[in-house]
Amino acid sequence: MKKKLGLVLASFILLTACAPNFGDQEEQIVQETEDDSKEQAIIPKYNISDSYYKTILNTDKKAGESSYKPGAARGHVAEGISTRLDIDEFETGLMRVAQDTFSPDTYLFQEGQYLTSEVISSWLKRQLTGKAKQDAQAAAAKKDKNTTGNDEKYVEVGLNPPLPDIDDLEKANDQSPIYLAQILEHNYLIKNEDNSVQLGGVVIGLAMNSVHYYKQQEGFERKKVIDTKDLLQQGKVMADTILKRIRSTKGLENVPVVFAIYELEDKSSLVPGNYIAKSVVKEGTNSLGGWDTVDEDYVLFPSDEGTEKYRDDAQRFNSFKTDVEEFFPNYTGVIGKAFYKNGEMNYLDIEIPMQFYSKGEVIAFTQFITGKVMESFPDYISLEVNITSNNGQEALIIKEPKQEEPTVHIYK
Repeated sequence: MKKKLGLVLASFILLTACAPNFGDQEEQIVQETEDDSKEQAIIPKYNISDSYYKTILNTDKKAGESSYKPGAARGHVAEGISTRLDIDEFETGLMRVAQDTFSPDTYLFQEGQYLTSEVISSWLKRQLTGKAKQDAQAAAAKKDKNTTGNDEKYVEVGLNPPLPDIDDLEKANDQSPIYLAQILEHNYLIKNEDNSVQLGGVVIGLAMNSVHYYKQQEGFERKKVIDTKDLLQQGKVMADTILKRIRSTKGLENVPVVFAIYELEDKSSLVPGNYIAKSVVKEGTNSLGGWDTVDEDYVLFPSDEGTEKYRDDAQRFNSFKTDVEEFFPNYTGVIGKAFYKNGEMNYLDIEIPMQFYSKGEVIAFTQFITGKVMESFPDYISLEVNITSNNGQEALIIKEPKQEEPTVHIYK
């Protein structure tokens, strides 16, 4: 027993000695802030993936510690978006869109530091009309003209269309739905030769409603379905207005700006929405250029939509599903969530809930599924399989593109 314990300790010491010390790989830099002051920060050199941006951590001189610098509108993105799926995709998808303009090899990521929660909340409101508009303009005129654009007249101006002054609430919302649900700002920093960093670009995401929900006076929820063409047109007009406001904000007068329009899904959907268009505003430019289509799509398998849009992939998934059903009597269902980019499947997440009676069944089932996913799906996609039971997560299978052997983990 003592001999075995000694071997374990020796192995532990060896592993510890060989383990990389990521703390020594932090890079010290100086960052210019929004108020023209300078503060110490670090850039962690270790990056978990080439598809992710490195993120700046600010340094507390007194405590000698580093911390993540949250955005000026921290937590605000969850307001106005109904599902966790859309919240996550709205943010991570914006980083993906940004990579076409701001390469992760050159730029560093930081959450938006310029648009505050107050500003974003006011921009999400309906436009003011009549006396309400006059009162807001009068209040804006009293503000200190030396403050930033965030605190001036734009704070009182909503971007969504006004609600018509008619008694029929349903007709009013049908004529004038809420198009813009949320705004998200990301900042991309570039490192200078003197070991300092400065703002190199801004990306603005506009989350647009595909369904406008509202309540009747009796409290019953109603909804107005918005056509993609309509929300896209509205988003482009709003982006033009936001650009003018950004250019009047201190620190954002000349930086490149990317606008990306995101179409939210119905809140009952099992998959998130996706980005549908983007526009790049070059440095020093005060007007939007053309808009490019963003060809991304999330699809559920099995589903009529999946079969209609991607018949070959749907047949492949159904064949996999049939194999599982025939092999295991305790099978309770399988759901696939696929992400498509430029018409080609890029990622597939498969959820398999099962009823297990022993750990042996879990192992046998995981081995069977591992073989089937390797046979059933193309090797150029990223694949994740989550096998669960009433007790929680039982096994995880991950396969990256061109990976000959998947990574498999069975939970104890």
